[in-house]
Amino acid sequence: MFLKFNFQKWHGLRSDDLEPSSSLALCREFAGGTVKRSTSLSLRIFMRNMRVLMKAPIVLSIVACYIVSSFTFHTFAEEKNLASINGTVKAKKAKYLKDTIVYIEHVPGTFEPQKERAVIDQKNMAFIPHVLPILQGTTVDFLNSDMVQHNVYSLDAVADNFNLGTWLKGETRPFTFSKLGIASIRCNVHVDMLAYVLVLQNPFFAKVNNEGKFSIVNVPEGKYVLKVWNERFKAENKQIEVKADTTTTREFDLK
Repeated sequence: MFLKFNFQKWHGLRSDDLEPSSSLALCREFAGGTVKRSTSLSLRIFMRNMRVLMKAPIVLSIVACYIVSSFTFHTFAEEKNLASINGTVKAKKAKYLKDTIVYIEHVPGTFEPQKERAVIDQKNMAFIPHVLPILQGTTVDFLNSDMVQHNVYSLDAVADNFNLGTWLKGETRPFTFSKLGIASIRCNVHVDMLAYVLVLQNPFFAKVNNEGKFSIVNVPEGKYVLKVWNERFKAENKQIEVKADTTTTREFDLK
């Protein structure tokens, strides 16, 4: 930042040609003149750089706003052609609604499973959750949170008839569900333990609440078959057509 000062060139002298008094005078001149000019120039450069730095956040803010607005616009444009499916599943008793899943059987296209793994815990001698809907290709971690050993297996072809073995508390065994269908999960040590994994073709599914209501959002426009899965009861399939920016409503009766 400081200018390089050539003392000898400036005076045309060598240091050995100078008398002590002359050297002192020149040093004073150097200190009084050149350093001041150098300091002044350095200060101007510093102030100019500061002005540039002060403008940088403003420029970055403008760029950030442009990126966000562009992303928002494209996202809005994409979601504008999507629809929703709302409805209600009815049962003779409210307790029968528990773990009921509503899903679209097939949607054109390929859907990648989420990178984050799903989890089925083994706690208090039970699988939690009891019913797990997942997208095809999802990996499920089977965790043992009990003080006792558990053995997880399935006799269904959907799950490749897997047997993950027996393991202790705190350990996890993974399995990737690559086939469509419904897999029942059991424990070889505790015969009363049972869970279900619904392996679905697309991510357009929902679990009903305690009142039997459900909502499936961001559905692409098209004609579909809407289905219901329940551990004990069945419901008729519904042929539906969803249109962009609309909400389609359907009701089901478990029998």
